[in-house]
Amino acid sequence: MRYFKFIFFSLVALQAIKAEAQTQTDSVLSIRQCVDIAIKNNLDVKKSELDMERLNIGYKQAKEYLLPTISSDINHSINNGRSLNTYTYNYVNQSLTSGNYSLNGSLTLFSGFQNLNNIKQTSLSYQAGKMDFQQAKDQITIQVITAYLSVLDNAELLNQVVNQLDVSKKQVERLTILEKEGANKLPSDLYDLKGTYGDNQLNFVAAKSALEISKLTLMQMLNVPYNKNLKLEPLSVQDVSGKTDASSEQVYDTALQQLAFIKAAELRSKSAEKGVKVAQGALSPTLTLGAGIFTNYSSAAQKSTFIDSSEVNTGGYLKGAGGVNQPVYTKVANSSVQNIGYYDQFKNNYNTQISLSLHIPILNYFQNRNKVTLAKINLQEAKYVENNAKVVLKQSVEQAYLNMTLAYERYSVLLEQVKAYQESFRIAEIRFNSGVLTSVEFVLTKNNLDRTKLAMINARYDCFIYNKILDYYQGKLTL
Repeated sequence: MRYFKFIFFSLVALQAIKAEAQTQTDSVLSIRQCVDIAIKNNLDVKKSELDMERLNIGYKQAKEYLLPTISSDINHSINNGRSLNTYTYNYVNQSLTSGNYSLNGSLTLFSGFQNLNNIKQTSLSYQAGKMDFQQAKDQITIQVITAYLSVLDNAELLNQVVNQLDVSKKQVERLTILEKEGANKLPSDLYDLKGTYGDNQLNFVAAKSALEISKLTLMQMLNVPYNKNLKLEPLSVQDVSGKTDASSEQVYDTALQQLAFIKAAELRSKSAEKGVKVAQGALSPTLTLGAGIFTNYSSAAQKSTFIDSSEVNTGGYLKGAGGVNQPVYTKVANSSVQNIGYYDQFKNNYNTQISLSLHIPILNYFQNRNKVTLAKINLQEAKYVENNAKVVLKQSVEQAYLNMTLAYERYSVLLEQVKAYQESFRIAEIRFNSGVLTSVEFVLTKNNLDRTKLAMINARYDCFIYNKILDYYQGKLTL
């Protein structure tokens, strides 16, 4: 019965999750909402957050190493036969129950500043972890923006292909009517346009497939089920076709100050520097203050209680007057023997101890010196990683800036070219409908316009993508 209940509630929970995901993707999503969903659902981001929390725990632990250590030991034993009576420290031959109790504490007064440097090292590592977490969010943000724009790009391309298909269809229908009426002067015109119409149909299938694939890619980044009814909030042409005013060097200089993964690399280099000092601290003496309280219990512990005294014949004699033997008496104390109680022993047997110990490392297989050497190697490696990150950043900025510049120039040229081809097509369509222009010339003019419009749409979205990448490098990515 419990098994069926588990299955039932699991199915209910699964349906609720699917319903929530369906609600998210059925509504019109903005680019900000897509980024928020991706950050919330992305497993790499979640893993980075866990890594950050792990480093935070390490930082807290480093600070707690400054606290004293306190421990308590309790030991109870039952012995049979000859054993030590811990109360009198004499051996007895009997069944014996004993207990030992202690409370100890120690505090490191000096250890070559290892603890202080360890706090600084773990603090820097934790700050680097926070930068890694931010970098993970930034990366998924850029990926979602690119995928989001790919969907909008493909959607606009599909609309353009639909318009092209509609124009071709109307021309085919017009020439078909003229052909039936015998008014078409050149029968080849109809077949030329039917071929163009077929090309437009193939383009429609390809554009539709590209749109669905881009939707699938975006929804996989959001980590939600695929939904063909996904709708995205469009962007204005002004937002898409802008150009950054900063130079490549300005973008790079700003990125060095703003970018999370550069900060993370710098913080790790500083953390490695503190790691060298931690390792060097192990070469210094360690001064430790210790203190403890101890007590014990023994079932063989006994005490005597005085009752009275009496005279007892010792069995000896003294020669008296006339040679008569006189017995010798002695006075003895009469007492009763009682076991000492647990509480009394616990209270009366305690002792305290205070110690100050100095540990001087002399030779331990050169482990400490080797640790210093390894720490210096780790520092050098961190420096290499930091320098490499800056080199990769500079190359990425230069590439993105060049791509943005070329995309903007290409878009500007295509924008003017589209205007020219639109006017050319308008005139060609009038002339073709009037029978002055051949189908070959009309198709050529139409293809020029169609090709240029598609290229302009791609160039416009390329401008937006590269501008957003440059915004990311400058730490001013907004949605």
